[in-house]
Amino acid sequence: MGMGETMIREMTIRDYDDVIKLWQKTAGIGLSDADSRENIRRYMERNPGLSYVAEQNGAGIIGAVLCSHDGRRGYLHHLAVDACCRGQGLGRSLVERCMAKLREAGITKCHVFIFKDNETGKAFWTHNSWAVRQDLTIASRNIDSNYSP
Repeated sequence: MGMGETMIREMTIRDYDDVIKLWQKTAGIGLSDADSRENIRRYMERNPGLSYVAEQNGAGIIGAVLCSHDGRRGYLHHLAVDACCRGQGLGRSLVERCMAKLREAGITKCHVFIFKDNETGKAFWTHNSWAVRQDLTIASRNIDSNYSP
């Protein structure tokens, strides 16, 4: 890398512009209107101190992950590490920060959603001891009555 030291810190809404750019250029991340600045701000307010960014001097934000829980289970969304910085344990470090916070909150299990065609993502998660579930199917519906998938 040679660009400086990497620091992991809590994500704030001030990071939004840099984080959304990272997500937009990361294959396997699905973005929608749910990822607007206002919605991410609300997400972080409901889940304070759970989401993280990795920042590198000279390169800015090179990693990010959203984390939440519903009181029973934890959820990770949009884990991304810039392509230039992969393979160095940064993704694992971001996830472990989230897992530690979930553990502190009394959460004993965490889920992550992975697109079926995201082979890189599946490889990352299984390499890091996550089990890809074959017994579940996710069903979704927009709250709007004019739902169309």
